[in-house]
Amino acid sequence: MSVATDLELDLVLAARAQLADDVVGLSLRDPSGAMLPAWQPGAHVDLVLGPDLVRQYSLCGDPADRSVWQVAVLREPAGRGGSAYVHEKLAPGATLRIRGPRNHFALVPSPRYLFVAGGIGITPLVPMVAAAEASGAEWRLLYGGRTRASMAFAAELRDRYGDRVELVPQDERGLLDLDAALAAAPGAAVYCCGPEPLLAAMTQRCAPDSLRVERFTAKPGTGPNAAFEVELAQSGRTLAVPADRSILAVVEESGVPVLSSCREGTCGTCETGVLAGKPDHRDSVLTPDEGEAGDVMMICVSRSAGPRLVLDL
Repeated sequence: MSVATDLELDLVLAARAQLADDVVGLSLRDPSGAMLPAWQPGAHVDLVLGPDLVRQYSLCGDPADRSVWQVAVLREPAGRGGSAYVHEKLAPGATLRIRGPRNHFALVPSPRYLFVAGGIGITPLVPMVAAAEASGAEWRLLYGGRTRASMAFAAELRDRYGDRVELVPQDERGLLDLDAALAAAPGAAVYCCGPEPLLAAMTQRCAPDSLRVERFTAKPGTGPNAAFEVELAQSGRTLAVPADRSILAVVEESGVPVLSSCREGTCGTCETGVLAGKPDHRDSVLTPDEGEAGDVMMICVSRSAGPRLVLDL
């Protein structure tokens, strides 16, 4: 896996639309009309909403249409201000700095897929479903939400794909029947995005090599921290990382610039090469195989499994 490099673009908010209760869709275009960079299903971008307000949103449009990028944003009353800014202050004509696209949730080739979405977790799965359909694969989408009116893209997906899309509004049908869905899709590549209880339930039920998840919030804590050292190979400096601080914070304090965004291990922006030592992966980005390889890590949350790491910084 290669260390991520980001593009930065200034795009214009060409249009916005109400997709569902508390969900707004944004259409972003180049102000000159130029084509936008290519992307694949599962990709997301950073919206730079202010100096300290950067949020990640999945691209949910058609990858073949490079004239526009589309994202969908859920208003989260208990959030940290990003969704409120989008819903209350962003109007068509506004210019936004965009970083990306970045993809740690890529769709792997498979003859069979099971897609499981909870709420706004439908966004990265919309282009995945279209890609699976175009490939001729067998697939099924299980999509749950609080109410039918809260479920963005629900009617569009059902109208386009029929019974392969199962909509489960909780107020009408209760919770998703994950066991039945998995039993009906043996050998499928399983993709899941949604709230942490759904991801945890799927993780309990699936073999690690069959399940791919994307988180919008930080993974639950994974244990106590210990102090260690990091050597920055490019400068030859060695820094002490105390138990109560992240590698990213220590490296930044030393004056070494590192591109970062979420600081929660969910976006992949701070992905850094590991030259020696064993990382203690605590991010929500790397697959088990990628983590086992140990050649990259997300330095905003991950730590060292030993006394020392050598990083490509």
